[in-house]
Amino acid sequence: MEICVRRFEERDLEASLKIWNQVIEDGIAFPFLDELEPEEGLRFFQEQTYTGVAEDKDTGAILGIYILHPNNVGRCGHISNTSYAVLKEARGNGAGEKMVLDSIQRARECGFRILQFNAVVRTNHAALQLYKKLGFVQLGVIPGGFLMKDGHYEDIIPHYYLLEDGE
Repeated sequence: MEICVRRFEERDLEASLKIWNQVIEDGIAFPFLDELEPEEGLRFFQEQTYTGVAEDKDTGAILGIYILHPNNVGRCGHISNTSYAVLKEARGNGAGEKMVLDSIQRARECGFRILQFNAVVRTNHAALQLYKKLGFVQLGVIPGGFLMKDGHYEDIIPHYYLLEDGE
């Protein structure tokens, strides 16, 4: 399987919503409570600084989606944030890593200086392992910072990555 990451297009909406909403439905990684409907989802994906999709070049199947946007405004507007979602059936095939690497490049191209993850849930072992492998820095632990779908609170581990040249 050859995976490429490219800009989201309107034709990707149905597959992208399926992937995004799977993560929301699972209730163990994204802060969102409600799934996106098609019209709302299209607007949401198009309003981001950049939205990318991971595509299987052999089949054209969309395997993942990510959004890139400012983490804050004004004097902190140079810090970006991303969210990644990989189709359940496609996890473990490298789509997530390709999207993270693409988002680092896109964030640089968009003029951001830092990529920050606000809420990596402690139980998201695959993400934690990947971010460590790629050189992200953990900022500590926020106890009980994430409300899991089953009602209990899980710790979150914020991360950052310097995007400046040479970093």
